[in-house]
This record gives sequence, structure tokens and C-alpha cells, in this order.
Amino acid sequence: MLRYMTTEGLARCPGLRDAMFRDRAAQFSDRLGWAVAVDAAGLERDQYDALDPLYVIWEQGCGRHGGSMRFLPTTGRCMVNDHFAHLNGGVQVSSPVIWECTRFCLAPGAGPHVAAALMLAGGELLERQGLDHLLGVFDANMERIYRRIGASPEVLGSAGAGRDRTSLGLWSLTGGARARVARRAGISPALSQLWYRRAFGAGSFCLQPA
Repeated sequence: MLRYMTTEGLARCPGLRDAMFRDRAAQFSDRLGWAVAVDAAGLERDQYDALDPLYVIWEQGCGRHGGSMRFLPTTGRCMVNDHFAHLNGGVQVSSPVIWECTRFCLAPGAGPHVAAALMLAGGELLERQGLDHLLGVFDANMERIYRRIGASPEVLGSAGAGRDRTSLGLWSLTGGARARVARRAGISPALSQLWYRRAFGAGSFCLQPA
């Protein structure tokens, strides 16, 4: 199932929280070789996790982390503006209707439906938070994953080539795209909406810029 959780919510689920940060270490440090900070417990966290972001987590039936991503408003500090503005011609993005999505992580052995489920959650946020776009940086492998699940972004800029290419993209999932992603995830729109309502009720969630 999809879980929408703040830092406070994660604190109430320490097993799920630590599994997410551990899987992030496995993906970004071990598999991709990124220069990320991994602590003595094997958890990968950075300065943006300290800004009380919103996390979307695919929780497996056993209560384990299956995949996740992290959201921050672009009106405050965010990775795109702090580290990747060169992918947008040096122009920073700051808009209340654009949220940054980072740390798209899939647990080892996660099936393709997990990536689709996470993107479906992104569509829920776009619609129910009144957002126009999600903004994120991705590598060539993620570009293939997005294309397979029917959620390719508008590419604003790229650097590097081949497997080393890094790109900045905007997502705006239309109704047709969301239907394709839902089918890929094997999740009905009604169930996706139910999971969202369990987190936020009938209202929306406000991310406060740092």
C-alpha cells in the first residue's frame, strides 16, 4: 500500500523508516556509487531529510519498505536549486505549485509495479494539492523506467552522455497518463484515492518551505 508520511509519521514507524534509509544506501551508494553519506547503521540520509519533507512509501504486505520518494516545496531549500540549477540554464525554480521530488528509491527485488505505484502517488499529489508540476533530477536508467510505466517527464536540460547522463524534468500527469500508470501499478484509482484520504482526509497537506 502507499503511505504518505512526514518526519513525525516516520518516527512512529521506525522499522519502515530505517528500511527506507537502508534501501536508499543500497541503491545510491552501493549500486550507483553516488557520494552520499551513509552512517554506521547503514542508513543514507542528507540535509534535506532534516527539512521535514513529505515521503511517499510503498509498504509491502510484510510491513517492509518496497520503494519511496521525497517531496519538498521549491519555494524553500531544495536539491534542484542548490545543486542542479545548471541543468536548467542556471535558472532556479521557485513556485508554490511546483514540488521537488528526489530520492526515488526501489528496494532490492522490487517489481516494476512499485515504480508505477510511486508515480501514481505523484499524480494524487498533483491533483489534490493543486500542483501544476513535480520537478526532479534523474539518470538514464530512471528515464527508461519512467518511459516503461508511461510517466515520462518533460526534459528541461541534461548533462553527460549515455549511462552517465543526468537530466532535469517536469512531470504533469494528465488523466490519460494517470490511467496508464494505474494499470501498470495494478492499482485502481479508487484504491489510490483511499490511501491518500487515509493520510490527509478530505483536505490537503501543506509543505512548509525551510
